Amino acid sequence: MQHYSLTPSHPWHGISPGDNAPEMVYAFIEIVPSDPVKYEIDKQTGHMKVDRPQKFSNFCPSLYGFIPQTICRERVAEYAMQVTGRTGIEGDNDPIDICVLTERPINHGSVIVHARPIGGFRMFDGGEADDKIIATLESDGIYGNYQDISEVPISIINRLKHYFLTYKQIPDPENTQEQKCVISHTYGAEEAKEVIRRSMLDYQDLFKIMKKEQQ
Repeated sequence: MQHYSLTPSHPWHGISPGDNAPEMVYAFIEIVPSDPVKYEIDKQTGHMKVDRPQKFSNFCPSLYGFIPQTICRERVAEYAMQVTGRTGIEGDNDPIDICVLTERPINHGSVIVHARPIGGFRMFDGGEADDKIIATLESDGIYGNYQDISEVPISIINRLKHYFLTYKQIPDPENTQEQKCVISHTYGAEEAKEVIRRSMLDYQDLFKIMKKEQQ
């Protein structure tokens, strides 16, 4: 007899990243391109919350969310330093972000999709690693057969880059502070899978320690 949960699973902890991760992963979608508000998961409760209104004209050009049971900590930060030569980088302690490309409009978030990682952006937010995995929706009519980010039209890559580099900026001519968010590299499928592998191990390490401390 099949058993069903009577309460929703926590999107970060209660959903699998996928039996074949990192080749194919489950992504929990928080926002869609039409959202005028940035939503995100409240880590304590698992409920969706409003992070902030989209203050300006930039809207995320893809489905956007995270890969369950991942976290950006020591292993992800170490990899970012290894491939860039930067030092003093830490993980941002959030699940790994993922953008999922699809030709079909999905009109609301808080859904789970099955996706193929094809690349990513190595992004730094201040002194923290904040990788953005780029993936395609399984069986999508346009993007479903893409295997690597090099197959994606450059206009779509540039739109994604522009969003992440500007969505926190406030247009102030007197603001001379250095740009906080920087994308140092666009990388392909194999590097994206390595980031996901490391983030899954980071998650296992952290929550194994937390469980021991609670015993």
